[in-house]
Amino acid sequence: MQRKPAAPGKVLGILKKHYSNAECALIHKNAYELLVATILSAQCTDVRVNMVTPLLFKKYPTPHALAGAELDDIKKIIRTTGFYNNKAKNIKASAGLIVEKFRGKIPQTMDELTVLPGVARKTANVVLGVWFKKNEGVVVDTHVLRVANRLGLTTTLDQKKTEQELMQKFPREQWERIATYIIHHGRKVCSARKPKCAECPLNEICPSAFSFE
Repeated sequence: MQRKPAAPGKVLGILKKHYSNAECALIHKNAYELLVATILSAQCTDVRVNMVTPLLFKKYPTPHALAGAELDDIKKIIRTTGFYNNKAKNIKASAGLIVEKFRGKIPQTMDELTVLPGVARKTANVVLGVWFKKNEGVVVDTHVLRVANRLGLTTTLDQKKTEQELMQKFPREQWERIATYIIHHGRKVCSARKPKCAECPLNEICPSAFSFE
């Protein structure tokens, strides 16, 4: 008999208990650094991003400095993050727009953030939720998409639809937290190929538990 989808309230409670100290894995000191790091994290691990950003932010500590940087120098620094040509163009262009349109300040609304090159809803949600503590949506990365499907919280592989469903199932004040909890859980336990169901705190309510063996 097919098991029922996990109850959102139980999922939140269990994950909160196990990952209460979980924070964004991208190392940053301000909204500018978080924005750039999140853009660089596309198709790349946070560990790799954290390896290149110290030099990047040392040389270009502000949007104004990054906007005036040589594109080739940016590419050289971020090369190992993958797709570095587009990423270099995007972070330089975003920095320029932040200087010109937003007086050097990182914007604090979804509409303004998504005007920036390389910034879609996921990146904007990270910056708004993590730094500004504004829950405008739920971050849906590969971990959230995978775990949410396995738990039965969503039945689609579409990121936008998944975000909307998660927004309906969890209270707004928990949107940033639930995404962070799930991301940590996806990395530590519910991996793509070999999830550790036996040690998963959600295995009693997860409809997909032990179905990967």
